[in-house]
Amino acid sequence: MKNRLEELRKERGVKQEDLAAAMEVSRQTISSLENGRYNPSIILAFKLARYFDVSIEDIFIYEEM
Repeated sequence: MKNRLEELRKERGVKQEDLAAAMEVSRQTISSLENGRYNPSIILAFKLARYFDVSIEDIFIYEEM
C-alpha cells in the first residue's frame, strides 16, 4: 500500500521522532510506514489521520492487484 505519510509530515515540519512519540510507536515504525515496508493497524491509521486532520484515504492509497 502506498502512502503520503512522509509528504504530510514534512509539509508540517514534523520529525519522525516527534510523530512516533505522538502515535506511541517507535521511530522505526514511522520510517517503515513511510518506506512502504509496513502497513499500519486500523487504529494507527485513524490516529495518523486525526493527527494530520485528514481522512485515512488522504494518507494511504490502496491499489488493487
